[in-house]
Parts: sequence; C-alpha cells; structure tokens
Amino acid sequence: MLDSLSARLTTIFDRLGGQGRLSEDNIQDALREVRVALLEADVNFKVVRGFIDRVKVKAVGQDVLKSLTPAQQVVKVVHDELVELLGGSGHRLAPAAHPPTVVMLIGLQGSGKTTTAAKLARLYAKQGQHPILAAADTYRPAAQDQLKTLGAQLDVPVVAEGRTPVDICRAALDAAAARGLTPLILDTAGRLHIDETMLDELKQIRVAVKPHHVLLVVDAMTGQDAVTVADKFNQAVGIDAVILTKMDGDSRGGAALSVRHVTGRPIAFVGTGEKTDALEPFHPDRLASRILGMGDILSLVEKAQQNVDQAQAEEMVKKLREDTFTLDDFRAQLKQVQALGPLDQILGMLPFGKMFKGSPKELSGEQADLRRFDAIISSMTPDERRSPEIINGSRRARIARGSGSNVQDVNRLLKQFAQLKKMMKQFKTMEGRLGKLKGLGGFPMPRG
Repeated sequence: MLDSLSARLTTIFDRLGGQGRLSEDNIQDALREVRVALLEADVNFKVVRGFIDRVKVKAVGQDVLKSLTPAQQVVKVVHDELVELLGGSGHRLAPAAHPPTVVMLIGLQGSGKTTTAAKLARLYAKQGQHPILAAADTYRPAAQDQLKTLGAQLDVPVVAEGRTPVDICRAALDAAAARGLTPLILDTAGRLHIDETMLDELKQIRVAVKPHHVLLVVDAMTGQDAVTVADKFNQAVGIDAVILTKMDGDSRGGAALSVRHVTGRPIAFVGTGEKTDALEPFHPDRLASRILGMGDILSLVEKAQQNVDQAQAEEMVKKLREDTFTLDDFRAQLKQVQALGPLDQILGMLPFGKMFKGSPKELSGEQADLRRFDAIISSMTPDERRSPEIINGSRRARIARGSGSNVQDVNRLLKQFAQLKKMMKQFKTMEGRLGKLKGLGGFPMPRG
C-alpha cells in the first residue's frame, strides 16, 4: 500500500533535485504535482489542501531557498509535515492503574475485528502479558467459533458464555479479574453499515465494562469510506485510537494519511497481513520515511530481532569465516530470510529499496525460489549437503526429480552457494590484510 504514491513523490523530488538552483516558481510547480499525487492516492481533499499550504509556507522560506541543498530541504519539509499529519509521535495504549486493562474493539463487519483481536492478544502475550478475549459478536455466524479457534492457537482464553453481548463482556471482565489476566480484549459485533441498533449496543457495553481504550478497526482498502466511518463512530460512540487493517493491500492508502486529521484520533496499530503476527505499532515517522523512499531501517531491525536467532546467526558467521559452511547452513539462512516476511515488504524498509524491487510477479518468483531451494536441499543426501562438489550430472537429475524442480534450478542453487563461499573467502582475505596493516602501526598514508 502507498507504493504508487511513494513512486510518484520520489519521481517529483528527483526531478526537483536535478534543477540545480531552486526558485519559488519551481517549488510551486513541484507542490502542484504533490497535490495531484495525494488526491490520486485517495487522501481527503481538505487534508491535501491544508498539507500543501503548510508545506508551501515553509518550502519557499529563505532558509530553504538559500541553503546549500534546497531540494533536500524541501523533502525534509514534506517529511516533517507528513509525520505531523500522521500523528507526530506514535500512540501507545497505557495500562490501567488497576488491572485488567480493558480494550474494546469496534467497527463495521468485514473490517477484520475478530482477527485483529487475536493479533492484539498475540502482541501482548509476546510482551509478557496474559491477555484474555471476549467473543461478544453474537450475530455473525461462526464469529465466536473463529475467535475460539484463534485463541486456542495462541493459548489465550476466550469467554463466549452469556445471553447478550453485554453479559459476555461482564463475564469476561469477572474472569479476567478472578484469574489475574490482562488485558481483556472485547471483540464486538459489527454491521455492514452503521445503524442505531449497533451503536446502542456498543454504548451499553461501554457503560457496563468501562473500557480503558476504545479502538476503531478500519479497513484501509476502503479509502475515503474508511475516514467517513471513523468520523461517524467517533461522533456516536467515541474512540480513543484507530487500527488500520489490510495495509499490505494494493489500494491507494489515502485513509492512513486522512483518518487522524479528520477524526482527531491517532492511529495505534496497522495490520500488514492475515497471520496473527501481522500487527505492528504505528510509527508516523517511519511511514513518512517509507512514503518518501527513505526506507524504514528501525522496523527492519525489529523484525530481525524478533525472527532471527542471534546465536544461530553468530554460528553461521563463524562457519563462513572457517570455511565450514554447508548447504544445511545455507538452508537455515534461507528459512530465517523467509521468517522476516514477504520480500517486497523487506525491500520497502531499505533506503531506496524500491530501486531494487521488481514487479510483484518477479518478487513472488523470488519468494518461490526460497521455497524451491529449501526443497532441493532437502532432496540431497547428508554427504551431498556437506560436500556439494560431489554432485555430478546424475545426482543433479535425481535431486531435481526428488524436489519437483528441474536441473537448471539445482544448478542455480549450487552456483549461488559457491558464489557466497567465494565472496566470504574474499572478505576473509581482506580482513587479514587489514589486520597486518594495523599491526604495522596503522594504514599507510599516500605520498603527495
């Protein structure tokens, strides 16, 4: 999501940077293009107008026009205003002074509330807390069964007993208090559209259990409708923050840039996939950097810390240095790369990573290669994985048949493995030379 906007803005600012000296006129021209790009991304027109006006005032100031790098200064102004538009600092849910902390999820049917409730429970569990879920959607068929299934997968208790949604929420609150569990996450019912019956029920639940946080779950792919829905819920029920789901989708994504300004409520989390681990705290500065093609190294580092085994990584480095790295080790590395997530998301976190991104079809092919290489290595014998140089023509054909691939795939894997080992040998040689230079008292200075 927002890839199209990011590509447009990158092109606009690249062209601005190539103009050498900037004037008020060419900055105005660039900002007109930025305005069109934002509107095409489905950002609310009032939000766009205010955003462009604020950027214009700062971008045509003397501090920018007389700076050594005026184009970069303009990008910085746009970045800072994007961060402010998205909410400034990230919004975090403070725990209640007296547990359990009650988090109430509301929203339309189909926005992803039930899945988000499970994602939120998993996020809290990873932080060392002991969440509990309340299945208060008694209208949608199988909604309670869905939450029970997700709860069982996460080993999180689910309360679904009660005559009405209010009764279920009260029973869940009593259970949380009795068992010392926190937070309590309420999965409430939605409708296909906002109606008085739903709003009355949400108000009753709010009065009965007094939630500490009311979070509106909104489907980011619905564009301007998402902003309208958020505004109506906020006026009718009152919300503290927003969770945007389906931020990994291919829609224009203007809701992310509009919802906070229109409702006055911050974005707390974003959903980036279907799995229960695909929920992230929202960081306005990081999203602004990604929109402008600057990457998001902090999020990438956090993903790596969560998914990469540090001890295993250090062992791999040691094996590469000692030239004892085998195809088994290579396969373990491939699995760690896969654990980080889809390649297009990973590349999007790298500064200027879009320069290296192919089409979605090409990236899905790269992802398939990782799985294919895993299957190929699994089809080898232990001796072949330890000593790939013994793999001759007949062995390659057997491995290809056993892995459901072809000989060309096997050859490509072996070639990449050989290139990796060769590269590490070169690094080792370079390290040795640098070590000798240091031993001689430092690096030699050039003679002039």
